Amino acid sequence: MQKILILDFGSQFTQLIARRVREMNVYCEIVPYNKLPELTADIKGVILSGSPFSVRWENALRMDLDKVSGKTPLLGICYGAQLLADHYGGEVSQSDKREYGKVMLQQHAPNDPFFNGISKRSQVWMSHSDTIVRLPVGFEVLGNSDTIPYAAFRSVSGRFEQPVYGIQFHPEVYHSLEGFEILKNFVLNICGCSGDWTAAHFVDETIESLKKQIGKEKVIMALSGGVDSTVAATLLHRAIGDRLFCFFVDNGLLRKNEFEDVLESYRGMGLNIEGVDAKERFYKALEGVSDPEQKRKIIGRLFIEIFEEESEAHPDFQWLGQGTIYPDVIESVSVHGPSVTIKSHHNVGGLPEKLKLKIVEPLRSLFKDEVRRVGKELEVSPNILNRHPFPGPGLGIRILGDITPEKVRILQEADAIYINKLKQFELYDEVWQAGTVLLPIFSVGVMGDERTYEQVVALRAVNSTDGMTAEWSHLPHEFLAEVSSEIINNVKGVNRVVFDISTKPPATIEWE
Repeated sequence: MQKILILDFGSQFTQLIARRVREMNVYCEIVPYNKLPELTADIKGVILSGSPFSVRWENALRMDLDKVSGKTPLLGICYGAQLLADHYGGEVSQSDKREYGKVMLQQHAPNDPFFNGISKRSQVWMSHSDTIVRLPVGFEVLGNSDTIPYAAFRSVSGRFEQPVYGIQFHPEVYHSLEGFEILKNFVLNICGCSGDWTAAHFVDETIESLKKQIGKEKVIMALSGGVDSTVAATLLHRAIGDRLFCFFVDNGLLRKNEFEDVLESYRGMGLNIEGVDAKERFYKALEGVSDPEQKRKIIGRLFIEIFEEESEAHPDFQWLGQGTIYPDVIESVSVHGPSVTIKSHHNVGGLPEKLKLKIVEPLRSLFKDEVRRVGKELEVSPNILNRHPFPGPGLGIRILGDITPEKVRILQEADAIYINKLKQFELYDEVWQAGTVLLPIFSVGVMGDERTYEQVVALRAVNSTDGMTAEWSHLPHEFLAEVSSEIINNVKGVNRVVFDISTKPPATIEWE
């Protein structure tokens, strides 16, 4: 299978480069800059990402570029371009003025395949404080901006067996208006990728691969009701049939009627699945706990305990199935030391070592939108496939403060009204994720002639591609008014509704 290799130097945009390449129906992988694999024949090109580091620093992130240059077409983006210039004898210095934002690229090489079909002047996005002030011997300029002389360059003919390109702008961001076309020129024209990596090909290849990987053995898997685990389970089921055993846990923190509805959907899909009612167990363990990290850890620990019990009840299983997707894989590897933990994620890490289970992760190479395309190819029920993302700890992190069955009831009722109204107004599919949050705030209200002192719920709705960044959804005022009225009139315990208009960053999508 053809692939593009992206070497990550820690840029916030590295995943975006990968997403753009995948949009061309070309498979790509991100690996840390210091873990360069062998350049096998299936690697058609290499891209060096940007970085928060400077090549001028003592602790700059460096690699032996001679292992890549000339072996396959190479593109350095921002820091990657500066690293190329510095490594081969050019000069990088700190600019008098940090170049950040939209600038006009003046390209000088319309006959170079890199700029095929690109305007002579094209808007691009810059984000750097260093700049290349002298190109190395054996390189030539392809474009400049009003403030930097070497916005784009390449190796001269004969310098390397394969061409080496460098650009100091970011073609992967939407603000670079022809950036996608520039990347496409590199990936399809220069690297020669065929662009035939589709959902249908992925399904066929993955099912055959799973059959070989698992053989005649059995897989156990915990399902969440979400898109990722459902699509992963469907692929496994297509490959090994009833040798896949699944279970779905009711932790008492699901949405209203979700346990019954999702279980019925799974059975309708032919999955070999069992429901586990563990509501009281979770409520007891969470009693009096308000700290969000502690809540997450308790919920994660209980899931592990239940998984262990299910595994012990089915001792003849050799594999653990997981719905891990590519962002999970990427974010678990830091290119320059441990990352800051914003919040711990609910997963079942550590189980294979303890239970001697091998891991199988059919979706570990896919982004969320690609998972949905694969699910559609597999004819997964739209009721599950089009569901909004839902956090692993469930309503446990949408109830701020301690958790009680009564608070869960209030939130389930309010959230059901909100989600149903989104569907009724045909807004559900226009929003990437929506949910209701129960705040630890009581406010005074008036109902009839009586004074009330009840809780506040916040409505959250965001638009995003993959959850890495998110913009709040601009829902119609008449819709919000109707939802607010419906909740206050029908959910005992709530007398005030607010709407969250925070973006990510600086806020997160979930409140905890």
